Amino acid sequence: MNSSTFSDKYAELDPAKIPAHVAIIMDGNGRWAKKRLANRVRGHEQGMDVVRKIVRAAREMGISVLTLYAFSTENWQRPKLEVSALMALLKKFLKSELREMMDNNIRLNAIGQTERLPDGVRDLLYETIHTTEKNEGMLLNLALSYGGRAEIVRMVQDIARKAKQGEIDPDAVTPELVADHLYTRGMTDPDLLIRTSGEMRISNFLLWQIAYSEIYITNTLWPDFGKEEFIQILKAYQQRERRFGKV
Repeated sequence: MNSSTFSDKYAELDPAKIPAHVAIIMDGNGRWAKKRLANRVRGHEQGMDVVRKIVRAAREMGISVLTLYAFSTENWQRPKLEVSALMALLKKFLKSELREMMDNNIRLNAIGQTERLPDGVRDLLYETIHTTEKNEGMLLNLALSYGGRAEIVRMVQDIARKAKQGEIDPDAVTPELVADHLYTRGMTDPDLLIRTSGEMRISNFLLWQIAYSEIYITNTLWPDFGKEEFIQILKAYQQRERRFGKV
């Protein structure tokens, strides 16, 4: 996006201070539905519409990486009907948004235990990732069957296995080496973590990666979240001073 187009759409923001990586815990779909005496699945459907709008806005703003917490390892414990509905919605999203991703130069990626996804969903996910792999405009990172602790355990196992085989000197393990064995290998850490629905917790999300992320909690339920609030959060982020533990 050229600077004039940016200023037309996002005049409140400084294009030089747009975060490179934004991560979002999309919370509140169930409560949104409950408030309307609707089925929880209706909340997830409305939430998927919001995903579409926020992805488009992030791409227009020039955000390089957008990571969305879509389905956690703990979510498998939800009722089977709800899990099945979520998987069907994920499949629908992948089908409906492929053209949008191709037209807007968006590359899809997934982090988490994607091998646990149903065959049809997993196959379509991998196919979409492959189809978009040469796009360079923005990386849309879906956290699917993801858990931060599980990711760290997997990283420790990988490094321990390589150390046992003599490929890695245990004394040479560094933060950079650890990062290189996480799902987010090669990505910058999130500059900004947003959580909707007002809950004051991280919920096992990107535990290593958010060590110095700016955190913003909004009381808005995810299905009610929109571009204008997204802009206001980014405006607040741009006013913060990031010191990374320094003076």
